[in-house]
Amino acid sequence: MDDPKFIDIEGVEMVFHTKKGTFHALREIDLTVRKGEFITLIGHSGCGKSTLLNLIAGLLKPSDGVLLCANREIAGPSPERSVVFQNHSLLPWLTCYENIHLGVERVFGKTESKAQLRERTMQALALVSLTAAETKRPHEISGGMKQRVGIARALAMEPKVLLMDEPFGALDALTRAHLQDELLKIVAATQSTVVMVTHDVDEAVLLSDRIVMMTNGPAATIGEIVDVKLERPRDRVALAQDARYTEYRSAVLEFLYRKQAHPAKEAA
Repeated sequence: MDDPKFIDIEGVEMVFHTKKGTFHALREIDLTVRKGEFITLIGHSGCGKSTLLNLIAGLLKPSDGVLLCANREIAGPSPERSVVFQNHSLLPWLTCYENIHLGVERVFGKTESKAQLRERTMQALALVSLTAAETKRPHEISGGMKQRVGIARALAMEPKVLLMDEPFGALDALTRAHLQDELLKIVAATQSTVVMVTHDVDEAVLLSDRIVMMTNGPAATIGEIVDVKLERPRDRVALAQDARYTEYRSAVLEFLYRKQAHPAKEAA
């Protein structure tokens, strides 16, 4: 984590122009992410978490301000910034292997041999423990396995940044916990820089180096940032007894449900 400005977001504003008028989604966003850091974005619905993630991905262009990755302006989508959405977005007619290989071929096809491309694809499958599912199609595997294929596809392109938009939000609690633990291992192995959107406080504390808490929209901004100083590797059972874990969890809950409590009509 020696680069103090691997991702640098300065004075970012996001205003959407719709048929109903303008909507000011984000204001005065300033954030620096270090290389190898795991950041989670958390806040109530409508606070612009996914909008900020899409700006970092280059899927949106800011109305004002600048976003940099490795000292270069983020001007559009790039394989250096891979995105994993809540919907795994796998192509149903392709096998697990083929879904991953498609991305690998796009990024490395002009510079590497077919054997090297296959090796990359198989390494990605092994990373998420899905080698045995190589020939299976999405309808033949579970929701958790589909999401692991999506993560493998993103990592196979060797991105500088892994962007995740509530990747486990649609999964049951046990599968979600298993994939959180798998993600911890994968990030440790790859030293990836991760920015992840979540609604889950426990997930944020378990995974993060820092938790970025957003104020309510419209014109949402960064309200507070919690530094999670828990040693890695992390064990969820051990952390349940750790006073610091409880302290970080309480700080996030305090921000969300007292400092940024939604009006009753929106909380329903």
